[in-house]
Amino acid sequence: MQSPTVGFIGVGVMGEPICRHIATKGGAPVIASDLNAEPLARLAEHGVRTALLQELTAQADIVFLSLPSGEVMKQVVAAPGGLAERLRPGTTLVDLSTSSVDVTLEVARLLQDKGIAFADAPVMRTRAAAEAGTLAVPVGASPEVFERIAPFIRTFASDVTHAGGISAGQVVKILNNMVLYETVLALSEAAAIGRRAGVQPDVLFQAFSTGSADSFALRNHGMKAIAPGQFPEKAFPVTYAKKDISYAVALGEQVGVDPTGARNLLDTLQKAIDAGHGDKYAPAISLVFENGPVAG
Repeated sequence: MQSPTVGFIGVGVMGEPICRHIATKGGAPVIASDLNAEPLARLAEHGVRTALLQELTAQADIVFLSLPSGEVMKQVVAAPGGLAERLRPGTTLVDLSTSSVDVTLEVARLLQDKGIAFADAPVMRTRAAAEAGTLAVPVGASPEVFERIAPFIRTFASDVTHAGGISAGQVVKILNNMVLYETVLALSEAAAIGRRAGVQPDVLFQAFSTGSADSFALRNHGMKAIAPGQFPEKAFPVTYAKKDISYAVALGEQVGVDPTGARNLLDTLQKAIDAGHGDKYAPAISLVFENGPVAG
């Protein structure tokens, strides 16, 4: 059986290493499109062929999207001249972006009417995991579509979960980020309180790691970002975290749950953006507490 041709749109911070893994381990030809020529040039060294959108949509059997948000994804798919008009019937479109459930279902319905299969497969974990090919990916798709795309997802993910039908992947990803960044908020508050009470964050977090407050967030966001004050740009920024948490709040409202913790987190994310930290790595929400009033 002939291997499908894989198209990849959006080779940014996460998309570039994901596309590289598919090209080097997927056993199928890969063509890519992006507005930025630099990552495309790097990917060419790994056998990825650069193509204009018209050529990519004419040739690809499976197309992966790695875009900044659901709104951008919807624009790329549904706008006049977008993918919904360009892709051939029988093509499978896989959204690796984090999108709202509403947008995901809307796009899926649009594509279904045109004979195009859809899956939401938002990626979890860090940029380092993308580079290493050890991302975690919850997938929302029919069993048939999941079986078709899973071998390619496993080239860049060490943990792949078929979460359910379309939008189930987004539900998992959105709630994962909600829990993660509510924990980061708790670590930020603890660091500020501990510092003012005479215990430095590095000492505090090391002690946490030996007790019941140990977590992925503690070791990766607390110890590596909050404690040393390292919040680089070109990592997952505060603005992206706010987008994801707004999706979580909206989802909670839709299903009749008042997400009070997520609302509080959303407020802190907005404070960080208002203070000029929007482009910094998301644990920069801890900076909101640095110059707050001292309890007297």
